[in-house]
Amino acid sequence: MKVRLTILCENSVGIPFGGIGEHGFACYVETEQGNYLFDTGQGFGIVQNSLVLNKDLRQIRSVMISHGHYDHTGGLPAVLNFKGPVDVFGHPDMFLDRFWSDDETSRFIGIPYRRAYLESLGANFRMGTEMAEIGPGVYLTGEIPRTTSFEKGDANMISYTPEGEKMHPDPIRDDLSMIIDSDKGLILVLGCAHSGMVNIIEYVMEKMQKDRIYAIIGGTHLGFSSEEQFDETLNVIDHYQIERMGVSHCTGLIKASLLHAKLKERFFFGCVGAALEG
Repeated sequence: MKVRLTILCENSVGIPFGGIGEHGFACYVETEQGNYLFDTGQGFGIVQNSLVLNKDLRQIRSVMISHGHYDHTGGLPAVLNFKGPVDVFGHPDMFLDRFWSDDETSRFIGIPYRRAYLESLGANFRMGTEMAEIGPGVYLTGEIPRTTSFEKGDANMISYTPEGEKMHPDPIRDDLSMIIDSDKGLILVLGCAHSGMVNIIEYVMEKMQKDRIYAIIGGTHLGFSSEEQFDETLNVIDHYQIERMGVSHCTGLIKASLLHAKLKERFFFGCVGAALEG
C-alpha cells in the first residue's frame, strides 16, 4: 500500500508561506484506501496549515487521538466543523482531568473540551484498549506494556480518575500510536511516546510479527530522557534497521540534533510541512 504522511501541526514550521507553528502535533495520512488524521494539535494551526498544504480535512475517514493532552486534542472542534460526523478513535482515559505540576505551579493540560460538546459537533467516539485495525493496513496500538527499566515517564504529570482518585505520576495509559503497513515496510506514527519509544517499538514488532520498521515519525518524548534512555533508544533504532526517523514536538532541539548527528541521512525534522512517502 502506497502512503503519504504530512505533518500539519508541530512546534516548528518548514514551509516558507502561510504555515503556523504551535506546541503540539497532528499528522495527515493519505492511503490508497482513504485518508486519516492522527491528532489535531492545539487548534491554532490545524485549519490554516491544512489549507496551505492542500490537505482536505473533509476527506478523512476517521480521526485518531494519541492521548488526552491539550496539544493533541485542542483542534478537534475545528476539524469537526470542517468534516462533520466522523469516527474518533482513542482510549477510555482520554477525558481524564490532567495537570502538570511542580513546587511552584500547577497547570491543566487535559483535553480542553467536554465529550458531550465534541459529540454535538459530530464526534463518534470509539474507545478501546487493545490494538485495532482502523482501516486497510492502518492500526492503532492500544495500550503499550511498560517493560523497559529506563523509560520512566514524567513525574510532573498528574491525573484524576472519574472517581476522584489521584494518580501521580499519571500513567498515561491512553498513549497510543499509529501503525501503517506500507509498501516500504511498517511506518510508526507517535503522538508523544509517553509509554517509551522502545516499549512501543517492541510491542509493535511482537503484534505485527515483523523484524524491522521502515520509518518512525512524530513526538518521541526524548527531550525528557536520561542519557541511559537515549543511548538505549539509539541501539533499538539500529537493531530494527529503521531507515527514516522524522522527529517532532517533544523530542526537543538538543536531542533532535544528537539524533541527526548519529543517524545522518536517515534523519529529518518532522516540522509543519514535512512529508514522508511509504
